[in-house]
Amino acid sequence: MSDRKPLMPKATAVWLVENTALSFEQIAEFCGLHVLEVKGIADGDVAQGIKGMDPVTSGQITREEIAAGEADHGHALRLAEPKVQMPEVSTRSKGPRYTPVSRRHDRPNAVMWLIRNHPEMKDSQIMRLVGTTKPTIQQIRDRSHWNSANLVPQDPVTLGLCSQIDLDAEVKKSAKRLEKGRVETERAGTLLPTAETTTEKAKPQFAEIVQPKAADEARPETEAEEQARVLAKLQTLSGAKAGQEERE
Repeated sequence: MSDRKPLMPKATAVWLVENTALSFEQIAEFCGLHVLEVKGIADGDVAQGIKGMDPVTSGQITREEIAAGEADHGHALRLAEPKVQMPEVSTRSKGPRYTPVSRRHDRPNAVMWLIRNHPEMKDSQIMRLVGTTKPTIQQIRDRSHWNSANLVPQDPVTLGLCSQIDLDAEVKKSAKRLEKGRVETERAGTLLPTAETTTEKAKPQFAEIVQPKAADEARPETEAEEQARVLAKLQTLSGAKAGQEERE
């Protein structure tokens, strides 16, 4: 996919959908849109009220290039070489997305849709997608927003507040963050398997400690040891008897 895109891509996509036989994929790639956005334009769900712009009259593509794309849906459309070199416009990479005034009243509905359908998203991601503020998101979460009773969840892509590509990127980012957290939690709470704690190496050490004691207990008593044991017992009994006689 080329980095160069036509001016007013949605208006260009509207014109191509209405006036050519190009496939949705060709139009999406040429205009830098998601294929679902192009399908939404064809169904009338996206870009309502946007007037199509003819890219041929504006010199962005030739009729021959469009005809080649119509004949072969695998053909990637290419922009015509500009006759006048335009300076590159730097895009903002930080800060909330700018939202047209006509669409700003739809932002709370889009925020509610994102909270309901993608609860894993951080507030900063929602702010980037629809250009809202953190206090507004919090008010919608806890239903303290001034218009909470009238809010209706609406897809921000359908409302034109963000593109499907941007939404998919944020969803994938959230999924990766959740997967990383799940793996770290499993590693922290996992016990060693039984196979590692009861290895064969540990068994000889245990046997070395227990077996000598068991061997001593099973060894037969010698005659000298038996005599010494009996003598000691007799001395104990005689001592106890003497003590009893003294007390009487």
